[in-house]
Amino acid sequence: VESHSHLVFAGDRAGEFAARMAGLPYAAGGIKTTIAATRAASDEELAAGVDRLVGEYRRQGTTTIECKSGYGQTVLDEARSVRIARCHADDSTLLAAHVPPPEYAGRADDYVRLVIDEIIPACVAEASCIDAFCEVGAFDGEQTRAVLEAGRRAGLGVRVHANQLTAGPGIRLGVELGAASVDHCCHLTDADLDALAASATVATLLPAADFSTRNAYPDARRLLDAGVTVALGADCNPGTSYTTSLPFVIALAVRELRMTPAEAVWSATAGGARALRRPDVGVLSAGARGYLVVLDAPSYIHLAYRPGVPLVRTVVKGGQVLSAA
Repeated sequence: VESHSHLVFAGDRAGEFAARMAGLPYAAGGIKTTIAATRAASDEELAAGVDRLVGEYRRQGTTTIECKSGYGQTVLDEARSVRIARCHADDSTLLAAHVPPPEYAGRADDYVRLVIDEIIPACVAEASCIDAFCEVGAFDGEQTRAVLEAGRRAGLGVRVHANQLTAGPGIRLGVELGAASVDHCCHLTDADLDALAASATVATLLPAADFSTRNAYPDARRLLDAGVTVALGADCNPGTSYTTSLPFVIALAVRELRMTPAEAVWSATAGGARALRRPDVGVLSAGARGYLVVLDAPSYIHLAYRPGVPLVRTVVKGGQVLSAA
């Protein structure tokens, strides 16, 4: 199960990635290049990109995909993004409040008003959840709250991007609003940890993004030891995590997040299902959907033991074979 991806976008930011690998820091706001390319792309081009990436996911063992918008950031472009996401993925999340788009530079409050008054009403029929990026360079706690509460009033579930680059109010805000998941969780205070541990909100960790940005990895051991439910996602997006490989994420989680192989596999399957509030997937049990992955390996441990090796032999979704080596 993959609980977090941005798939509806256009453009290539390989140069930005190369600069980060050369030592330049990552900061929220680099998505402006992708916004321009996404707005310029046709529906057919965007849909073809989603198909390509979903195919990559399937071949690497992912059966269930949540797809977020957030690269259009006009009423029209966010509406077509969630519509395309709904057609090609299993779950569609409205992340119009990703960062303020270029035409709203210095006017984040005005953009928040656009999201609340126009974008949410235009997208609510196609989206399942509302999301917002609570971070320096994106939206502050008050702005994030306004967007999430507006989405919740419209009948959407709540998610929040929080504490990726700095500690902030996003995690506690997500817990307060009953968010299904808070994504990233790299910078945790004791108050954040206590809030998560006392809630049903899932901490979705995205170590491929931290790998690509040279950001601090989240402390999964601290979360798990406190009793927090942890999910793992690939966070496929063109700027900070351009991967569709959950096996790679599992290997990173074991190596860098101090998770055991069993914990990492559980978080990438059952944990991801909990982040999506999908009790019918992510597990093999009576009454669950017939989703399973067959590995060409003697044990699931090989997902972490042999990083980069294509071990997925067969992918089954609902009893249908989607991919086979």
